[in-house]
Amino acid sequence: MYFLSGWPKRLLCPLESQEQPLHIQTDPQRAFFAVLSPSQLSIWYCRPSVLIVSYKELSKAASQFGRYKQAEWRPDSTMIAVSTANGYILFFEIPSARDKYLYEPMYPKGSPHLKGTPHYKEEQCAPSLNLEMKKVLDLQASITSLQSMLEDLLVATADGFLHLVHWDGMTNGRKAINLCTVPFSVDLQSSRAGSFLGFEDIYIRDMEYCATLDGFAVVFNDGRVGFITPMSSRFTAEQLHGVWAQDVIDGTCVAVNNKYRLMAFGCANGSVQVYTIDTTTGAMQFSHKLELTPKQYPDIWNKTGPVKLIKWSPDSCVVMVTWECGGLSLWSVFGAQLICTLGGDFAYQSDGAKKDPLKISSMTWGSEGYHMWVIDGNSSSNVKPERDVNSEAHQFGILQFHFIKSALTVNPCMSNQEQVLLQGEDRLYLNCGDATQAQSPRNTSAHSEHKPTRERGPFSDGSLDSQGLSTLLGHRHWHVVQFSAIDKLGQNVAVVGKFGFAHYSLLTKKWKLFGNITQEQNMMVTGGLAWWNDFIVLACYNLNDHQEELRIYLRTSNLDNAFAHITKVQADTLLLSVFRDIVILFRADCSICLYSIERRPEGLNPTASIQVLQEVSMSRYIPHPFLVVSVTLTSVRTETGITLKMPQQACEAESIMLNLAGQLIMLQRDRSGPQIRDKDNNPNQRKHLPFCAPVVLAQSVENVWTTCRINKQKRHLLEALWLSCGGAGMKVWLPLFPRDHRKPHSFLSRRIMLPFHINIYPLAVLFEDALVLGAVNDTVLYDCLYPQTSAREHLEVLFPFSIVERTSQIYLHHILRQLLVRNLGEQALLLAHSCATLPYFPHVLELMLHEVLEEEATSREPIPDPLLPTVAKFITEFPLFLQTVVHCARKTEYALWNYLFAAVGNPKDLFEECLMAQDLDTAASYLIILQNMEVPAVSRQHATLLFNTALEQGKWDLCRHMIRFLKAIGSGETETPPATPTTQEPSSSSGFEFFRHRSISLSQSAENLHSKFNLTKTLSMPSGPSGKRWSKDSDCAENMYIDMMLWRHARRLLEEIKLKDLGCFAAQLGFELIGWLCKERARAARVEDFVFALKKLHKDFLWPFPVIPASSINSPFKNGKYKTAVGEQLLKSQSADTFVNMEMDTGVSNTPRSRSWLGAISSSQREIDTVSSHGPHMQDAFLSPLLSKGDECSIGSATDLTETSSMVDGDWTMVDENFSSLSLTQSELEHLSLELASKGPHKSQVQLRYLLHIFMEAGCLDWCIVIGLILRESSVINQVFSIMQSSDIDGEICQNIKTGLYAVDKWASTDCPGYKPFLNIIKPQIQKLSEIAEEQVQPEAFQPVNPSKVTEQVNPRAEESRTSSSHGANPQSDAGNSNASRHEEDKSKIEDEDSFQEGSYDCIVS
Repeated sequence: MYFLSGWPKRLLCPLESQEQPLHIQTDPQRAFFAVLSPSQLSIWYCRPSVLIVSYKELSKAASQFGRYKQAEWRPDSTMIAVSTANGYILFFEIPSARDKYLYEPMYPKGSPHLKGTPHYKEEQCAPSLNLEMKKVLDLQASITSLQSMLEDLLVATADGFLHLVHWDGMTNGRKAINLCTVPFSVDLQSSRAGSFLGFEDIYIRDMEYCATLDGFAVVFNDGRVGFITPMSSRFTAEQLHGVWAQDVIDGTCVAVNNKYRLMAFGCANGSVQVYTIDTTTGAMQFSHKLELTPKQYPDIWNKTGPVKLIKWSPDSCVVMVTWECGGLSLWSVFGAQLICTLGGDFAYQSDGAKKDPLKISSMTWGSEGYHMWVIDGNSSSNVKPERDVNSEAHQFGILQFHFIKSALTVNPCMSNQEQVLLQGEDRLYLNCGDATQAQSPRNTSAHSEHKPTRERGPFSDGSLDSQGLSTLLGHRHWHVVQFSAIDKLGQNVAVVGKFGFAHYSLLTKKWKLFGNITQEQNMMVTGGLAWWNDFIVLACYNLNDHQEELRIYLRTSNLDNAFAHITKVQADTLLLSVFRDIVILFRADCSICLYSIERRPEGLNPTASIQVLQEVSMSRYIPHPFLVVSVTLTSVRTETGITLKMPQQACEAESIMLNLAGQLIMLQRDRSGPQIRDKDNNPNQRKHLPFCAPVVLAQSVENVWTTCRINKQKRHLLEALWLSCGGAGMKVWLPLFPRDHRKPHSFLSRRIMLPFHINIYPLAVLFEDALVLGAVNDTVLYDCLYPQTSAREHLEVLFPFSIVERTSQIYLHHILRQLLVRNLGEQALLLAHSCATLPYFPHVLELMLHEVLEEEATSREPIPDPLLPTVAKFITEFPLFLQTVVHCARKTEYALWNYLFAAVGNPKDLFEECLMAQDLDTAASYLIILQNMEVPAVSRQHATLLFNTALEQGKWDLCRHMIRFLKAIGSGETETPPATPTTQEPSSSSGFEFFRHRSISLSQSAENLHSKFNLTKTLSMPSGPSGKRWSKDSDCAENMYIDMMLWRHARRLLEEIKLKDLGCFAAQLGFELIGWLCKERARAARVEDFVFALKKLHKDFLWPFPVIPASSINSPFKNGKYKTAVGEQLLKSQSADTFVNMEMDTGVSNTPRSRSWLGAISSSQREIDTVSSHGPHMQDAFLSPLLSKGDECSIGSATDLTETSSMVDGDWTMVDENFSSLSLTQSELEHLSLELASKGPHKSQVQLRYLLHIFMEAGCLDWCIVIGLILRESSVINQVFSIMQSSDIDGEICQNIKTGLYAVDKWASTDCPGYKPFLNIIKPQIQKLSEIAEEQVQPEAFQPVNPSKVTEQVNPRAEESRTSSSHGANPQSDAGNSNASRHEEDKSKIEDEDSFQEGSYDCIVS
């Protein structure tokens, strides 16, 4: 509603006055304000706040009159009455010096000054005024209160009299009324002779006149409060009658709200009691109370002292309250608290020290409520005598606070209801959907346009150019922003100043102003404005013709009356709103007029025309037109039968909603007449249905939201009526629909009013999104900017900087709960299912469960009819039931769990349901519940179940958590429940974190593996003893138990020949694959069927079967010899820098270096490369693309150079450049292309090489043979055969390999001839194996070259890679290094590719 903005300003007084101000009061027009000091009266101009004239009392007269106390303006601002301490009233006249101005604005050069325009001086310049004392009136008693009442001045004195003084004929018009003669009663119906006050010393302490109630609210000196009303027009003691407020005995002050007919009485206990008058009995009726709650303000709520001052804003929407101990608080009209300076950054410094609250001795609101001036009570008591006169003059004790307010306060039209639009004195703040995306045509029922995607104004940096608006308003001599409106899509804003209006497009970022200044000067917008499609509809007063008009301007044409459609209106328009194609006006004669509006395409600029539809007089029901807060048309109606009879009428405007001083009144169409039964063809007949008598729907209503859109899926939300009721929260008038068009129950009403509380002040309702938007004040402290010595002087230290932020809140859970409480479960289900697609729907269910659980489980008395079982049953209707329950349990304390699970079911059963539904993450959350509620044996049993399922599904993150969890149970760490995994699926990179820093050395002895595995703990592993997985205390039973499960899973994967899964499993869980394979060499790690294994690997790794080229008979690749020059040139071109350049070309260097367990192989790969570059005699034992044996080699190793580059466009171009100088025959090209085509994906190749390395380390030679066959690398096969010949290998293994190879050969002959050439190449080795030939390879070949170098290279720096790539001149020496960096890049690239195509695992095997 209202929000503080920025810092307050301190006004500087140019006069060297010693006196501090004590009272401040604006004039009725709020153009000036009067400031009283003990012997001085000053008049200030409001905008800007500058001193105009000051009157200083002579010392002799000052001692006679006493100190000045209070001031009151005459309604026409021509006189001021000032009361003094000795019982005098001084009357000052304020003649204005014509055409003399004290201050004129200075414009920068080049700006349009517009000094020649009419009203320029009045608008822009501060006038020169005089002050003359006209009359002194001595009342001979201390004056307690002054109140201007129409043409009279009402004065209360301490001797118990009430004086009525005329402003003009002061002497003869004086009447004094003794309060003891005024009868008081509880209401006006009781006997005329009410009890009199009856005490000698009773007098009025404070009073204020209320025009709309025709009487004045009074506070007596004994704390009683009442309302005195004249029974007739004559104001005499006999004609006055008073009513008591029975419950108030400690009243201190009073303020009245004319628009809402409320009286706010401040009390000594710090609360404000708000009363209204019951119109039937005339009694004072309690409305609501404004008080700080101990929940929000635990330190101060009962220490504020009595209420000192209460002031309602000019638009009557908010009230400001201050207390004796200081502080300001702002409340909406029905008690929603908006601001309080007794808490937060207002009350505490950034270092936590408490500040002194601001003590206020007087305050007054400025024009439109954008400013408030307060007199700082601290400054008057803290005048330091040693200050010199000049500095004293500047420290004048008046502060000016700045506010921005919602556009709904003054212009509650329907288009402002779905956007948050705030207006300041010279700026707008808005939050809306992204204006740029709205250019495409939209379906009106689509709700994307209402989603607040971009925020403007104070909400974010992308503010609507408020600076631009402020300069615009300055140059166009507008007074202040009076009204503003935003269109439905949030793309266009219209702003009204004192004269004329302008509009701004958020798409083009441009303003449109009147081209003709006089046209702008001749119109005053009186009744607000609204958008209708591309038109602006506004009600204004034409100053030239003295005529009220309704005007429609087109947004796209120039702003000029020539393009406007103008209709004359009989009476002043007070309010305007647009519903679909109907304009509704509320006029000063208390009548409502409906107009139809239609678009007429005429020429270039289309126009709109308007016709009167209907007039409805409301004077019988409305005592005063000023009391109507808002008026709108809606399609809301109470009878639903009509929609079934005549559906075409369902979408028509059905009823008028009128907010009369907080009472929401509905007038429906009267359909009881014959119009329905006559099927009249004339459409106008239907439109003129009369309205029924009004019905009161709700009390204490501040705002109403309704929409004209239709959405069959969300009928509940779109046909509902939303009300904001201040401190009582919100209400929704919800339609109830029979299910499946069944006949509705006769006892079921058609609508239901449901109240609910929200934590924000609602400013907009997004109907389809089930969201309420609001704004909230936030504060920023800057008190550290100044040194401590000068800190007291600076407002930046005393006050935080105030900003406004947009907030939103969901309300669906409140409504569902209210429906369930009322046994309307079916309606709740219909509503919930219509909203189930909303992104925060799971949160709605969780909130509802949580709130009911907290309330019922912590209740001290037994609950006769608990709601929790109903809510639990309701939630089971949705698939998110299991997650909702467990998330709610995890967020509530353990003590409430038994109560919760008694209602929703046993957690063991829920856990099993999760497993059956394959929802493992939720099951893991239930495990924590079980761990706390059951004995360890039960949780271990369930954890094992979950662990095995997670292993099967490859949920590695979860597996790691489960290992930790099982260890925690085993080691008695149950008091710290393990962290549950997040509900999201683990991303493909998260699984690698654990394995990132592992380095493997090329040692054949598996026993040394414990020391070689360098497991670095990362975030995903627990710190503490349970984190050391395969540590020395592995003999612990729990570790053994976990290892058994891991071994069993590994064995199953190996038996099912799922090598890819095995690699993932080992890397993700840090499983010691090599050590385990060593043990299982003769058991699970044996290959039983070579042919089946080969086929399975082809399928798993997406590796194509080899094919034979058509021209292979004439191929130069015969008998495994490669005799042409091509081989040599290929080898020459394969220098280190070629590879580095290749990788650079493909852009791998730009990929992020997130290394997964692919990093595990990187070091070994580098070592191999390093070793191979050291000497030619080791060549055959290593998988290196660098060939040093001259031109005789096998096909398998010759094609390695194509293998090492991945199939990316960049690589192809590189190969092109290298081959450009070669002369290749057709058959050679064909053969090369076939070689490339028969390679699988690069990722699979790296994964296979890694597995090959693992199996080689573990000595599983039969698997090495299978992988060697797939890769078709004779060097691998040679290496295996060399090992078999050199070491004492079990004869059975040799036999198994021989049998397997023969089986493969047989299968290749019949089913896959593509393997034959390769098998022919390795045939001699197979025969040699049979004959046990001589050793070819030294066993030392596998020893690590330099262990320290390995660890160095685990994390190669980018600089090293770059330097190695630039030293291409010496390929032999740099080969190892550059290849290392190349492999590193390969790996990072592989990791960034998508995860496996099957999509069931989140990791990559290299």
